[in-house]
Amino acid sequence: MKEPLFFPLVFFLVPYTRSLLKDFFMQKIAPDVKLGKDVKIYDFVNLYGCEIGNNTKVGTFVEVQKGVKIGKNCKISSHTFICEGVNIEDNVFIGHNVTFINDIYPRATNEEGNQQTDDDWECIPTFIKKGASIGSSATLLCGITVGENAIVGAGSVVTKDVPPNTIVAGNPARVLRRVK
Repeated sequence: MKEPLFFPLVFFLVPYTRSLLKDFFMQKIAPDVKLGKDVKIYDFVNLYGCEIGNNTKVGTFVEVQKGVKIGKNCKISSHTFICEGVNIEDNVFIGHNVTFINDIYPRATNEEGNQQTDDDWECIPTFIKKGASIGSSATLLCGITVGENAIVGAGSVVTKDVPPNTIVAGNPARVLRRVK
């Protein structure tokens, strides 16, 4: 079976069309997304129902779900998943491959054996306060607050609140010291 020639020809020979196809295939930004001024969004993102503040950068392969609020001057690194219920204040750094959790007891089906709907679970909020930094590959369980200027070490699993101006790391994350 011969491969169709239309897409490769259009993609490589017509710059204007190439730009339209790139935007269509590489960024999924729903019309209900609220973007601040000078927001930088890289390719292969999926944004819907969220708010992103001024001068924030969103890296490649990031998903930001409905109801998420991200402040100004934040950096969201590649491969990060920010689920419904997460609130990120200003000047926050989120490293690569960070995962937020919003359900204490996730299940595919309800008690009757049917696939769960929004009515079958409770979204538990998570708060990341101003100036906090979350290291690469950290996982943050729901219902926690990461305090102002706190640092979460790479690979940590955060199961409870992180006090302001502290450094935590490990599984589960524990306070190592105060930020100087």
